[in-house]
Amino acid sequence: MLLTIPDEILSSLDMNEQELLLELAVALYAAEKISFGKARRLAGLDWYRFREVLAERNIPAHYDVEQFEEDLTNLDTLPTSK
Repeated sequence: MLLTIPDEILSSLDMNEQELLLELAVALYAAEKISFGKARRLAGLDWYRFREVLAERNIPAHYDVEQFEEDLTNLDTLPTSK
């Protein structure tokens, strides 16, 4: 699916594509429509930076089963020390 935003709306926003994606990601996460992992990927930010953005805006963390499973998957990809 491709999302198209009319040029007149984009020009009136006074923000670039990355800023718009961040705002969309934060709004969807705050409304509990998408998980933290999906929101940070939509925003194009790493885990730490997206967490900082949410903290700056006083948006509490939502932690559910899907996020727990994402964390477990991410842990599996970390290198182990020997």
